[in-house]
Amino acid sequence: MGTRYPTDVCDQQNNHDDVVDRRSGLDRRNFGEAEQDLDRRRGPGRRRSDFVKSAEEGEMTPEQFQFLMAINAFKQANNRSFPTWTDVLEVVRKLGYRKTQKSELDLGPSVDDWTEKFDADTGC
Repeated sequence: MGTRYPTDVCDQQNNHDDVVDRRSGLDRRNFGEAEQDLDRRRGPGRRRSDFVKSAEEGEMTPEQFQFLMAINAFKQANNRSFPTWTDVLEVVRKLGYRKTQKSELDLGPSVDDWTEKFDADTGC
């Protein structure tokens, strides 16, 4: 049986069109997904950017190192091994990052894109 996460009983009983049986050899990731430019896996002919390559090889930019140190400081101060995404966003905003430009990612019609002033409060 294919992997499926029904939201209600009615959906479970009536709609089997979105189920892809893994035994058929079809990849469910190829069905019904909009291109989001978030796929980091490399395929034939896909090269890593210098930014990604250096980070994977242990050479960090000052920006990456500052982020890593800020996350570690947050984890120690709050006695957490695994910060939530909300915690990560809080750390990013406390580092001074703000959403001042439109997104380069297409996240679909259900996500509103917005911007804020560069000197906006952290909100934390």
